[in-house]
Amino acid sequence: MGHKARIAGWLALGALAGALTTVGLQATARATFAPLPLQELQQFAAVYGIIKSDYVEPVDDKKLITDAISGMVASLDPHSQYFDAKSFKEFREGTSGRFVGVGIEITMEDGLVKVVSPIEGSPAFKAGLKAGDLITKIDDTAVKGLTINEAVKRMRGEPNTKVDLTVFRRDENRTFRVTITRQEIKTVSVRAKVVEPGYAWVRVSQFQERTLEDFARKLEEIVRAEPKLKGLVLDLRNDPGGLLDAAVGLAAAFLPDGAVVVTTNGQLEESKATYRATPRDYLRRAGTDPIARLTVNTQGVLKRLPVVVLVNEGSASASEIVAGALQDHKRATIMGSQTFGKGSVQTVRPLGPDTAIKLTTARYYTPSGRSIQAKGIVPDIWVDETPEGNLFAALRTREADLDKHLAGPDEKALTDAEREAARQREREREAARQRLEEEQRKNPGTRLLPEFGSDKDFQLQQALNHLKGLPVVASTTATERPAKADN
Repeated sequence: MGHKARIAGWLALGALAGALTTVGLQATARATFAPLPLQELQQFAAVYGIIKSDYVEPVDDKKLITDAISGMVASLDPHSQYFDAKSFKEFREGTSGRFVGVGIEITMEDGLVKVVSPIEGSPAFKAGLKAGDLITKIDDTAVKGLTINEAVKRMRGEPNTKVDLTVFRRDENRTFRVTITRQEIKTVSVRAKVVEPGYAWVRVSQFQERTLEDFARKLEEIVRAEPKLKGLVLDLRNDPGGLLDAAVGLAAAFLPDGAVVVTTNGQLEESKATYRATPRDYLRRAGTDPIARLTVNTQGVLKRLPVVVLVNEGSASASEIVAGALQDHKRATIMGSQTFGKGSVQTVRPLGPDTAIKLTTARYYTPSGRSIQAKGIVPDIWVDETPEGNLFAALRTREADLDKHLAGPDEKALTDAEREAARQREREREAARQRLEEEQRKNPGTRLLPEFGSDKDFQLQQALNHLKGLPVVASTTATERPAKADN
């Protein structure tokens, strides 16, 4: 269904495969293999031979094998994936925070690419694309029928090449064509500002290779501008995750040296690990430690500053690691709504110079030993998105809603009544989507939710109230979602 693809992703990722993932990178593929099941391989060879000899048209050998590998990996869980040369390149670009493209944050709506926001200074920004624009064609290819991954791939390309986008702008009721020259885009995963005297807001939108450096630099600027900080709001709403070491490093900025941030456990001995707030567990390479530099340059203010962490259903994986660690160590108050619930770690194993598989290799656990797989982090204080309630919660898909997701620790098989209740929730989600679209049509060009970090951001205002010791308008309707699985 179209609304299930309503997940926003940076074009930096090249595909949503990069999102909702806590990734470890491994330089070489493992050299040990399990014994091969000869009977099943003979059957595979027989099917391969029949296709080659009997199919209505000739089929390329490489395509057959690649599709077989891709299907085998994809059948495991929603986060395991085979990378061909192009998608592997895009994945690496996504985690580095650099990519070549037009520079827009997008989602899918009714089968079309919807512009959530152009990246400031990007080719799309300079070309005049606006939030809410619908892309109906990429060059001469209609977007209707493409997946979001396929649409993203068509908009990406080599530097200084051109792409033609056909755009429908609802509030002006017109369609126009724009030619954009692709350029390298540098995404900044951290934004920060002093929202009022004594209080700062820091937003991490994704955990990338540059996140720790960006975070340290932004916080140093904040402390210089406001040396007498009284409290900080760490905003992880709609942060889909990213690199595990970046999450460990960010948590280390707030925790005592050596404190446990997260543990992992899987079949392999190397997947049984404990990650602590120490440089050896978060530095990707030898060199400057941005978190140690931040601690020195700010006199360790983050180690003692009162902190509120804002989360929602879009906070996943690496952002859940940070929230869970700060919650377990009682280092921060978690506010918002129950998070996505992705409690697994993926390892990228190269198969050659330009292909790889991203494979789920471990589950992760918060410092107290909690698995949040298919459950998520439950906030200490439930706070709605707006004074009127949660406008988008019914639309958001969580880990427990994904087909073939790993079962959580408390999940049970659904009864017939529970299956019907799940179908009813799906119907309610569809009805909520239609109501929101109708509301958008009545108010074209307006945001149904205020921008994160703005003075109209209701959850941010409640976080600031909590830091000041003022009353918080907590949700009276939001409740923890029970863990269920359709096994």
